Amino acid sequence: MRVEIKPFSGLNLQELYAVLRLRSEIFVVEQQCIYLDMDGKDTQALHVLGWKGSELCGYCRVFRPGDYFKEASIGRVAVPSQFRGNGYGAQLMEFTIQAIEKEIGDCPIAISAQAYLQRFYEELGFKPEGELYKEDGIPHIRMVLTAQ
Repeated sequence: MRVEIKPFSGLNLQELYAVLRLRSEIFVVEQQCIYLDMDGKDTQALHVLGWKGSELCGYCRVFRPGDYFKEASIGRVAVPSQFRGNGYGAQLMEFTIQAIEKEIGDCPIAISAQAYLQRFYEELGFKPEGELYKEDGIPHIRMVLTAQ
């Protein structure tokens, strides 16, 4: 997997289309959740794209501290169904964590994790904080990776 990180203004039209299609495919269609994915925050985010050849096989977005949570944060983590089970999600997250350390500095990283993925994020070092809550009708848990 080839991974790159870009600001919103650095995405070309084909990349932006691939990102929005993937997010819609997973978070709206697959999870049967009707919500507005384009929340107006993409222009503030750094976008992490994982490629297998010309296919987008992983994606997430990153926010600096204070732009979404008080900590740096990662969200919209997505791997298409045909690429799952190959370790791309973990590779994408490891790259993203390292990119945050390089671009932003050694700081805590917060996520709003879907509850069924709690173990996946724990294996990456994230710790749950607080109770489960519903976000767009889906159980989530706040998790934080403390600065090393």
